[in-house]
Amino acid sequence: MFTRISRTMPAPKLRGSELMDLSILLLVGVFAVLLLSNVPISISIGLATLATMLVTIDATPAMTTMAQRMAGGINGFALLAIPFFILSGILMGHGGIAKRLIDFAKSLLGALPGGLALVNIISSTLFGAISGSAVAATSAIGGFMIPAMKKEGYDPAFSAATSVTASTTGMLIPPSNILIIYSLASGGVSIAALFIAGYVPGLLVAFALMIVCSIYAKRNNYPVGERSTLGEIVRTGLAAVPALFLIFLVIGGILGGIFTATEAGAIAVLYALLLSVGIYREVKPADLPKILLKSAETTAVVMLLIAASSAMSWIMSYTNIPQDLSALMLSLSDNPIVILLMINLILLMVGTFMDMTPAVLIFTPIFLPIAETLGISPLQFGIMMVLNLCIGLCTPPVGSVLFVGCGIAKTSIQQIVRPILPMYAAMVAVLALVTFIPALSEWLPSVFGL
Repeated sequence: MFTRISRTMPAPKLRGSELMDLSILLLVGVFAVLLLSNVPISISIGLATLATMLVTIDATPAMTTMAQRMAGGINGFALLAIPFFILSGILMGHGGIAKRLIDFAKSLLGALPGGLALVNIISSTLFGAISGSAVAATSAIGGFMIPAMKKEGYDPAFSAATSVTASTTGMLIPPSNILIIYSLASGGVSIAALFIAGYVPGLLVAFALMIVCSIYAKRNNYPVGERSTLGEIVRTGLAAVPALFLIFLVIGGILGGIFTATEAGAIAVLYALLLSVGIYREVKPADLPKILLKSAETTAVVMLLIAASSAMSWIMSYTNIPQDLSALMLSLSDNPIVILLMINLILLMVGTFMDMTPAVLIFTPIFLPIAETLGISPLQFGIMMVLNLCIGLCTPPVGSVLFVGCGIAKTSIQQIVRPILPMYAAMVAVLALVTFIPALSEWLPSVFGL
């Protein structure tokens, strides 16, 4: 019912290059001023979009179009998966999953150099994949691991840097809400294909971080834990299996054609409820209203971001901003490597001040056509884009995950810079591989015929 839009396009007040110049000026200027004034990003996007519409279109059509585009932006069947995965993630976060994953990872890797750091990375990666939230992974795993690492003699800044960077890998490993949003923004890239495509890059990031942390720990003579017995490995592994099964349940069901991504979200909620309340019994029935309210709040924030960003994407398209920017970039160089490096640099900068959801919705229509012109598939570009923005999550000034990690470790951003820089370098190195080696994103989906 939300998708009815008038057949006649609103008449623009301005034409040609004049329209584009003013539109860019207003969009960027109003958005920047509001953002610097600490106005929430969804409100900043909405007001910047409305200001641009009011200058380029008559007032009544502008207001009507704004409302229609916002409503239409959240009127999609695939988007129903987002509140389901948000709720399942919150249930898993409160359900004792973190401790069981940490115990299992510790039994496997605790005796290696920098063992606790490796445990942190593996646990954050697995929990991030299960919860679908980097902030939740940092809070849950970091809440356990950062104090434990400090107790064993690890530098608090290094402990926080490990949790912060490792938690972002869960954005690439399904189930991932941001990949669903990219599917919407790209015009319908298969969600199942995106889910499968994220595995190899996500695990590569985790592996690269483990190498960096091992070297760092060895150079700083951090303690090595005791080797676990086979019995301990089996015991902790069996305790963690029910939580890890969620990933196989969701992906297996989608690949097997048993249910869609949206239905998988509903299945994930039922399984998370069974696990948290029935099996682990960490969530009491009395806790459910609070959990439902929290998931509703998070969903509302995400949906408002999607609605506002959809309206901004429309006004950008209406004023031909994406096409003109594409032509500008392609005129600067005809070398695909140079253009891809430019796109990556822009996305890395965007990720430092903009949340992942609006960034994907706004910049996908701009950069995806350029990428396709260079022979990059929408699948590969999606993984490249999400990995770029993952790096932004742990980069100031807006890196939400960075601030959570610093808060838990009781350290400052200035102190965390030194240990986190090698981890940034590792993530950027994986980004370069994903950018220039299509098989890293496309091989696994092709194996499953996606």
